[in-house]
Amino acid sequence: MSNVKAWIIGCSAVAVLGGALALGVAVNEGRLPTGTSVNGVDVSGLNQTEALAKVKATIKVPQVSVKAPSNSAASSSAASQVSAPQSWTLSAEKLGYQVDANSSVAAAFSDAENRNLVQKVQDLAGQIAGQSSAQDYPLKISVDASVAKKTLAELTAPLNTAPKSGKIFFDKTRYAMTPDTPGQKMEVDTAATAFASDPSLRELTISTVPWISSDSSAKLQALVDKGNALLRPMTVQLGDSQHTGVLSALQVANLFWVRPSGLELDKAAMKQSLKTLSSYLDEPAQNARYANQGGKLVRVEEQAGFVTDQAAALAALSKAVLDPSVKTLSLPSKTQQPSITVAALPDPTKLTLITTGVSTYYHSSPERRTNVANAAAKIDGAVVEAGGVFSFLNTLGSISEGNGFVGGLIISGGRTVDGLGGGVCQVSTTTFRALYQAGMPIVERNQHSYRVGYYEPRVGFEAAVYDPGVDLKMKNDTGGLMLIRTVNNNALSRLEVQVWGVPQSRTVSVSGATILSSTPHPAPKYIVNSSLPRGASKQVDWAANGYNLYITRTIKDASGVRTDRMDTLYKPWQAVYEMGPS
Repeated sequence: MSNVKAWIIGCSAVAVLGGALALGVAVNEGRLPTGTSVNGVDVSGLNQTEALAKVKATIKVPQVSVKAPSNSAASSSAASQVSAPQSWTLSAEKLGYQVDANSSVAAAFSDAENRNLVQKVQDLAGQIAGQSSAQDYPLKISVDASVAKKTLAELTAPLNTAPKSGKIFFDKTRYAMTPDTPGQKMEVDTAATAFASDPSLRELTISTVPWISSDSSAKLQALVDKGNALLRPMTVQLGDSQHTGVLSALQVANLFWVRPSGLELDKAAMKQSLKTLSSYLDEPAQNARYANQGGKLVRVEEQAGFVTDQAAALAALSKAVLDPSVKTLSLPSKTQQPSITVAALPDPTKLTLITTGVSTYYHSSPERRTNVANAAAKIDGAVVEAGGVFSFLNTLGSISEGNGFVGGLIISGGRTVDGLGGGVCQVSTTTFRALYQAGMPIVERNQHSYRVGYYEPRVGFEAAVYDPGVDLKMKNDTGGLMLIRTVNNNALSRLEVQVWGVPQSRTVSVSGATILSSTPHPAPKYIVNSSLPRGASKQVDWAANGYNLYITRTIKDASGVRTDRMDTLYKPWQAVYEMGPS
């Protein structure tokens, strides 16, 4: 009986104790058990807010030492002098160092809350008995590598030395290059990655790496070699014609650029070169016209032409220029039909004289007079359709010996020199005066380099031509066919160009030149000519002042009154003397 009584009393005690334990567990709900610490900080019995505050109060952000070598590439001191390494000490936070106390405290509470009732009772019993199982939660530390990289890059930026790019240039006959100069860059990526991998590091060392320009010598030299491989003469012909032209190596070089980005065609130069080639190679259609035979005008039949297909030729030339294996190129061509047939020629006796252009050529040499007469005869009888464009060179034909021209003084390469066709510009100038005074729109007009006495006294009222490529073009806006007649009087050194057509109601007045400024000519230039006798001299070019001027033209017709302006800029020209050996 006594044993039973004792058992009942024991059970009651346990029940009483169990109730107390349960009450203790309830009271400690939401607080950390005894023996819990975060990063060595005791947080036993604290709720989450209290624990977090206590842990954060003890956190100390470390300092980190950063070392980098001096920039030897930027130093101008003697080789024997060595600059001291650079060093900085800064808060780890500036390098992306982050302490996550929230996660560590949250982990401690998560573990505490996930214990079952028995574990919680055992913890409470341990507390009552003065026993506990200690558990420490380390702080979660991380480093944002991108922040570290940015800070280190800004810190060491003054130590960087940017490379100097190499340059490509054309040296008279070939492409060449100046080499690049490598720089030096602080290699911050490795240090930033190391700190991100191990936030316990307190010293970071930054090394240097060469900083090579994107336009390195090796890259540019390869491009220079490619460019120079393209510098070869290129023979160009039109279709199957035997009439050929040659682009020199320098002319080919002018058609493309060698740039760091690669070889690049010069589109403007390509079009201009093709235009020049076309003017030389093309055999334009010849409209029906009149020819002067024994003082009478006789009809001359039209002829089809053979000309460059501009679009296809530009594509072919563009491809050929960049292919060093191409040394001969046949330009695509097409047949050109004349716009005026012999049946469409007007009766010249029913045309009206619209206007006349006049010039004189006193003191011309016999050669110059020959060329004036020949050019005047070539354009005499030319007919231009309504709305058509008169081309002086197409009407004239080539300026060649085969077309009746002889040597004479011409302006070429910045000098007055002996050349074929001197005096042709006397005819183009006189023709221009006639067409301009008729009020016709200018399509192409080129001036001489300097003021030429043959075209005086009307300063600036002239037009230069050169075969190939420099033409005089005017549009026939008279409303009908236009006939050009020439009257050349060699005895009086007087040339007259007449424009005939349908009667005109318009009136045209041309002003004299308005000179805006004048530039004195340079001092004479003296050149030794070993073929001259000792002490002899010969003047081969003549001085002329430079001028900036313009001429205006006022046209009055059914559409109203309008005025246009033609500008001319003459270069100052120096006299040149050839001297025999002294």
